[in-house]
Amino acid sequence: MKAMVLHSVGKPLELQDIPTPNPDKNQLLLKVQTCGVCRTDLHIIDGELEDPNLPLVLGHQIVGTIAEVGKNVSGFKAGDKVGVPWLGYTCGNCEFCQKNQENLCNNALFTGYDINGGFAEYAVADARFCFPIPNNYPAIQAAPLLCAGLIGYRSLRKTNNAQRLGFYGFGSAAHILTQVAFHQNKEIYAFTRPGDKKSQEFAESIGATWAGGSETLPPQKLDAAIIFAPVGPLVPQALKSIKKGGKVVCAGIHMSDIPSFPYNDLWEERSIESVANLTRRDGTEFMQIAPKVPIESQVTTYPLTEANQALDDLRAGNFEGSAVLTISDG
Repeated sequence: MKAMVLHSVGKPLELQDIPTPNPDKNQLLLKVQTCGVCRTDLHIIDGELEDPNLPLVLGHQIVGTIAEVGKNVSGFKAGDKVGVPWLGYTCGNCEFCQKNQENLCNNALFTGYDINGGFAEYAVADARFCFPIPNNYPAIQAAPLLCAGLIGYRSLRKTNNAQRLGFYGFGSAAHILTQVAFHQNKEIYAFTRPGDKKSQEFAESIGATWAGGSETLPPQKLDAAIIFAPVGPLVPQALKSIKKGGKVVCAGIHMSDIPSFPYNDLWEERSIESVANLTRRDGTEFMQIAPKVPIESQVTTYPLTEANQALDDLRAGNFEGSAVLTISDG
């Protein structure tokens, strides 16, 4: 099969012919239709997430059809369409798995980091972490939901039903989550790169109540804020934007250092919380909600062979919404 392979941190992916993987007894073999391109992929390439399992096939927002079912797997059959997220394996035995906190599993493995991912024509995945996708839901729309959407949804749950929400960094996750929040009759305040009028207009076009630069304060205090941009200085800025008892949720897997800030900005029971990975509950719930909204991702597509261009465009902010590699028709 053809795959885009990372051999060295800091280097472009290489197009190669590599063996098609064989599923073990607990896995599914997927013919990959689409795979989303995520900022986490950049963190891996740039070495900000250390020790990837090189050589590595990136990609952790996989949509594919089942080509083969492992002998111990039930509930799936050849031809079913499924999605595969970042969290690719948990042990089921550690203290966190035993407490239904599998997203914190001590022995977790991650798709496109520890396990080969979806920048390829085929991929294998643990059947426990494959989520059914309706056949009538387009694969290019479903792909961004599997990381940007799922992490956004988990972050939204962390805000404890806040009504007035701020989103810092208006990329793939924020534009998906805005649609969910709008569907739930919440108010969205979008914070973009300073001076990025195009992103601000985009945010307002899909339902944001207000949009402005991340250096500004909103016109009224927020109940909670979610930070999607991997920029540590946004944390104290967001704290200034939330009301008493509000929460700042850091949604990224990587963030630059958070600078010091006055305790008064945190006082009055404001809080800061991070989000790590996802649980199967998140995946099951969100993939049921998405078609009902329905979530319509703004997607820029690239063929598999142009994965490096997609990554470069993501880094430069050359598109609104999400980037998706289109690999097969299923």
